Amino acid sequence: MQNLSILLVCSFCILGHVSSAGIRIGNELKNKKLLWMRCYSKDDVIGPLIIPIGGHRFNYFGTNIFATTRFMCTLRQGPNYRHHQNFTAFKLYSASDDGGVWDWRAREDGIYLKIKAERGVN
Repeated sequence: MQNLSILLVCSFCILGHVSSAGIRIGNELKNKKLLWMRCYSKDDVIGPLIIPIGGHRFNYFGTNIFATTRFMCTLRQGPNYRHHQNFTAFKLYSASDDGGVWDWRAREDGIYLKIKAERGVN
């Protein structure tokens, strides 16, 4: 019976991961600059965190049934963190939108986005 309970818990975790959306923030800055990040939605706060050069941070979350899930983020470039950018890091556009993973990369010349479909993302 205990093994069945463990299997059910693991199954729910996997299903939750597959059906959820997410944000990935990657630090591709040069000269060993750290990246400070903080993201928030109506219900959740991520960070603040420091991402080292070449590092990244994944955050998966469930979307709501009203298709209003949105995350706002602030990124600050080290070492003094004077340069910063606020932006919408994730937003659903319709009830049929599953969100996918919004993959952000911070570079010297800007912040770049690639939206990946949820299926096949590791």
